[in-house]
Amino acid sequence: MSALSTAPLSAADAAALLYREALQLDRFDFDSWLAMYTPDCLFWMPAWRDDGTQTEDPDSELSLIFYRGRRNLEDRVQRIRSGFSVASVVMPRVSHQIGNVLSEVQSDGSVAVNASFTVHVYDVRSSRSHAYFGRYEHELVKAGGEWKISQKIIRLMNDRVPTMLDVYSI
Repeated sequence: MSALSTAPLSAADAAALLYREALQLDRFDFDSWLAMYTPDCLFWMPAWRDDGTQTEDPDSELSLIFYRGRRNLEDRVQRIRSGFSVASVVMPRVSHQIGNVLSEVQSDGSVAVNASFTVHVYDVRSSRSHAYFGRYEHELVKAGGEWKISQKIIRLMNDRVPTMLDVYSI
């Protein structure tokens, strides 16, 4: 095994992975985006329980978005592509900005990556634009020689949601 394949993920490479994910969502390149996730991934956006507390358990509390496993993300992408998803009949224009990326190698070899985000969304149907902002909490693991996303938690800070949320708009 080469030193390169066992080297920890650098902070710059962790940030580049998040930038790549954002660009794939901006381009609606769902196949490449899905390939970034592990089969058993968690993709979760908790809801706000009150003004200062978000929900903590996606299995028993309200979530704004919750998918367990890449297969469930693949199902969502299939519905987006099918034309039967009302929210996705006319795709919005989106632009993700990622900042303040910090990464930390965990004791099990995974990497925790935290970042701030802003996503600008233009809804073609209503001719309106808005922005979502908050924090991403990614967990990355080495799988098949590549770094993959095993968990993505999206902590949305603005709780006024003027249109439907979807995997590509946050």
